[in-house]
Amino acid sequence: MSDLNLSAKITDALCYAEQVLAKQTCIINPIIEKNHQRVLKAFQEARVSAYNLNGTTGYGLGDSGREKLDTVTASIMGTEKAIIRHQFVSGTHAIASALFGVLRPGDHFISVTGMPYDTLQQVIGIKNNISGSLADWGVSFDILPLDADSQIQMEKLAAMVTPQTKLFIIQRSKGYEWRNSVSIAQISEFVGYAKTHFPEIDIFVDNCYGELVEDQEPGHVGVDLLAGSLIKNLGGTLAPTGGYIAGREDLVTKAAARFTAPGINADVGATLDNLRLMYQGLYFSPLTVSEAIKAAVFSSAFWSRLGFEVHPGPKDLRTDIIQAVKLNSKEKMLAFCQGLQKGSPIDSHVLPLPSEMPGYTDEVIMAGGTFIQGATSEFSADGPIRAPYAIYMQGAISHIYVKNANLSAAQMLEQNHLL
Repeated sequence: MSDLNLSAKITDALCYAEQVLAKQTCIINPIIEKNHQRVLKAFQEARVSAYNLNGTTGYGLGDSGREKLDTVTASIMGTEKAIIRHQFVSGTHAIASALFGVLRPGDHFISVTGMPYDTLQQVIGIKNNISGSLADWGVSFDILPLDADSQIQMEKLAAMVTPQTKLFIIQRSKGYEWRNSVSIAQISEFVGYAKTHFPEIDIFVDNCYGELVEDQEPGHVGVDLLAGSLIKNLGGTLAPTGGYIAGREDLVTKAAARFTAPGINADVGATLDNLRLMYQGLYFSPLTVSEAIKAAVFSSAFWSRLGFEVHPGPKDLRTDIIQAVKLNSKEKMLAFCQGLQKGSPIDSHVLPLPSEMPGYTDEVIMAGGTFIQGATSEFSADGPIRAPYAIYMQGAISHIYVKNANLSAAQMLEQNHLL
């Protein structure tokens, strides 16, 4: 790092962060090793062959590669069934397909982890009941906030449940909130409570950013349905687009009918030239997730040493790959993201500025010099331009790359007299 001409303050933060990461790696590695073994076993048990890496065209009838990839994904997620498709345009698309698949007009659901993140609010119809939202289709909802310790307030559920309640929704990651994300232990505790007191109500988990961070998935602890994006964890930085839905067989079939069409379900859909990258990305995902976790630990320690409030802390246990840094001003957010962008391999010469983004109510600034557009699995940092002016970092092809990007961001803040 000597060629970066770092100040004494940044050098001190770098040394501290490297020491913290070295100690935390001993905790991270056993979890990641277990996940590597689980993914490898899933491939072996499905008897994946070179033939399965070749895609289909047209209707995609008889696509054994597509079907076997579903089997591998279900095994990794601990569920009866899964669909994993490049045709999902985002995690929100996969989640929406799942929700519209299992809910009907007149049904009611409860988000038990507080307000969902911005893009899902529009799917639900929380702020603006736009055409085609769940609210527009006559599905009602309630929001149960987490308590001050980011725990699900299970004791308040009985007063909110109605005869029309069909689904409890858990958002695993914090989104753009300054709070703890929801751990597998918390999900397991909620499943035990809900299945005892409300056995007729299914449980759905938005699993984005959480896959392979812990040594179990929501499916292993009894969740009925879950979904996520492939340009986040499970794509392994190689999947060019896509998402997945996994869970109980009848629910996944309903979601597949919404994704394609009733009667067609998961039995068609050309895979084109995407299968190899999806298989390879899925296989690499434990490695890239481990790099993302190490990057998050380094970032947390680095920015806390520089005097910024961070969440999670450097030594906190993690259930997703998101690392938040509270900057407290728009000027610092801009300098931070512009410095990160300067340390990126792609578009390092580009200057990120706040702008409107589909599905978000506030302007958002995003740094992300990624090979795949918007791939948070590679490394990105973003946040809405609103108090407390926090940036949310996630992903890493390599934690070394993220380390350099953080140094670049710190230098940009220092140059602008903001550090």
